Amino acid sequence: MSSLSKNKEEVTIEEIISKAREYIEDEEQIHTIEKAYLFAREKHEGQFRKSGEAYIYHPMNVALILISVYADYETISAGLLHDVLEDCDCTMEEMEEAFGTSIAKLVQGVSKLSKINFSTENEYLIDYYKKIIVGMSEDVRVIIIKLADRLHNMRTLWAIPPERQKVKAREALEILAPIAHHLGIHKIKSELEDLSLRYLKPDVFYDIAEKLNKTKLERDKTVYDMQTEVTDLLNEHHIPHEIKGRAKSIYSIYNKLDKGKKFNDIYDLLALRILVNTEQECYLALGLIHSKFRPLPKRFKDYVAMPKPNMYQSLHTTVFGINGYLFEIQIRTYDMDEVAENGIASHWAYKENGGSKVGANLQSTTEQKLQFFKSIIDLSHEKMSNEDFVNTVKEEVLNNNIYCYTPKGDVIELPKGATPLDFAYHIHTKVGETTVGAIVNNNIVPLNYELHNNDIVKINTNKNSTPSKEWIHMVKSTATRNKIKSFFTKNDREIYIERGKYALEKELRKKKYSISEFMSDENIKKICEAIKVEDLDELYLSLGNGKATVNGVIHVIDKNEETVKPKNVKISSKSIDADIVVSGIDKVKVNLANCCNPVYGDSIIGYITKGNGITVHRMNCHNLEMLEDRTLEVKWNTNINKRYLTCLLIYTNDLENHMLELIQTVSLMNVSVDSIKTVSDDKTMVFELSCYVTGLEQLNKLMNSIMKNTYIEKVEREFR
Repeated sequence: MSSLSKNKEEVTIEEIISKAREYIEDEEQIHTIEKAYLFAREKHEGQFRKSGEAYIYHPMNVALILISVYADYETISAGLLHDVLEDCDCTMEEMEEAFGTSIAKLVQGVSKLSKINFSTENEYLIDYYKKIIVGMSEDVRVIIIKLADRLHNMRTLWAIPPERQKVKAREALEILAPIAHHLGIHKIKSELEDLSLRYLKPDVFYDIAEKLNKTKLERDKTVYDMQTEVTDLLNEHHIPHEIKGRAKSIYSIYNKLDKGKKFNDIYDLLALRILVNTEQECYLALGLIHSKFRPLPKRFKDYVAMPKPNMYQSLHTTVFGINGYLFEIQIRTYDMDEVAENGIASHWAYKENGGSKVGANLQSTTEQKLQFFKSIIDLSHEKMSNEDFVNTVKEEVLNNNIYCYTPKGDVIELPKGATPLDFAYHIHTKVGETTVGAIVNNNIVPLNYELHNNDIVKINTNKNSTPSKEWIHMVKSTATRNKIKSFFTKNDREIYIERGKYALEKELRKKKYSISEFMSDENIKKICEAIKVEDLDELYLSLGNGKATVNGVIHVIDKNEETVKPKNVKISSKSIDADIVVSGIDKVKVNLANCCNPVYGDSIIGYITKGNGITVHRMNCHNLEMLEDRTLEVKWNTNINKRYLTCLLIYTNDLENHMLELIQTVSLMNVSVDSIKTVSDDKTMVFELSCYVTGLEQLNKLMNSIMKNTYIEKVEREFR
């Protein structure tokens, strides 16, 4: 187990102060740590942990862990005090008066994190909680204290029931250890992983530990011999250095075994770490080692020139060492080693050389990198378009988020500007769909109320209630908006299915067919194959939305029935240049609908008018919703060469008149302009453009070309 482990009996305030003094020189700061200990000891007097020892030993151990990663005096003091606000008779005002705002806020931040009910049910929740922890912590030191707190709890996990052990171990492994990794705190990450494995898979843990012990003597001898050769090589070329044998953690070995490797094939069990003074000496040492020991291909990594996101820097290589053994070698400077082992915790600490803090630039860089970590979000699980995805990242992930509570204390993360509806849908889609009201901080609020950080939100539901289309404009989150739209899409589908069923049964009754006989299993199978749908619901859907006709369905079973019987359709000697082919009819008057202006390439459907032939609509034309069963299948003639009128609405993001530029853009696309006019409001200008295109392909190219102008907000085809 890691050298971080410490028994409770061995921890004393004298030891804590002694170790803190190794890098903290300011006596006033040391005094603050002592004062925090005395304050915590008094507040926790008479409290005991489940493991049996006095409660004060827990915060003392947390402080010792924080000192081991070179945390600053405020972090150590807050570590000693971290449970006082939550578990003792102490107010925030008393804490601030005794220790100042900075330390009090750190303690308050840890208390907030302690209220989160973690869950590791699925990958989404795991990433979600990692993000929550970072998002709720205005100061990264809050997270570091939380990690130290959990590490000591993991060391005493034997004191709680086995089922709780596994829950806590999984939380540590899947939520907290990855956070420690992102913050670069290797010591804490590694021990959390090993302890978690010990409780989650004890047989595997002790099997690996036993194998390591059995091979320890042989490995130690091999590592010593290799270390001697490398030392002689670097001394010969006058490179000051220090070499350490590097222990492989049990969890990292388990990971390799879990991926199918055999124990004897894990070559980085033999490992060295070389520490030098400068970056230049890193590369010199690497060159010398490669000149004597043949490197293993594709195993060299340069994290010095290209550091990891958590600021880890090191050169990694694997070489064939003495007696043909493979050795993994890391080469880094002393400063790089400190960051690799202790992570960003040490960036706030005073150093031995002059007692100066690491510069503000380094701390600023750290905070920036944390922001990227804060942006971990699993948007790919949401079914949204590329445009929605980009907008969500810009508006919701990269902006400040807010954190609200359920009455039970669960934390819900939402984009700034979110409403109770966003909150409800975030809990569960069903909760969102049945929402009838909301109470925020014990006050009734409207559903479009803007939530704020730390609001406590209660959602009132009614199982018979359904969403309103107005909600689409009331929510902030793209994911919530898509869920509401999805409800209405599903609802529309059910309406179309019902409409299709009604139309078919109405026509069957009219023609004196027995509905039960006509809709036998054998007939349904024939119809579905002919119409190319999967089942009866899909058949009704096709009838309801106009993709199939009732007479066409009847004709599949009764070949004597005409597929289309348009009443009052005037047969014309010529159609519109024969650009539309009507199924089953050679010559018929055909018009393109003015409401949606279909162009060649659009998905289309015909509507049998009373006395004016057939009108062709785009399949998504909103006017089709009002039509009954007088639709029929039509298609484009592939042997045509003409232009079609289409209308576009062009939205700009300013009040400038860009008409001339737009006409120029359109002309360059070889598109004829029929008319262009403007409609403006207080903030933007909208252009209504009518033009002639050869078909959908040219129209899409035109819309994309217009969108390339920086002043364009969006372009869409007009429905009337």
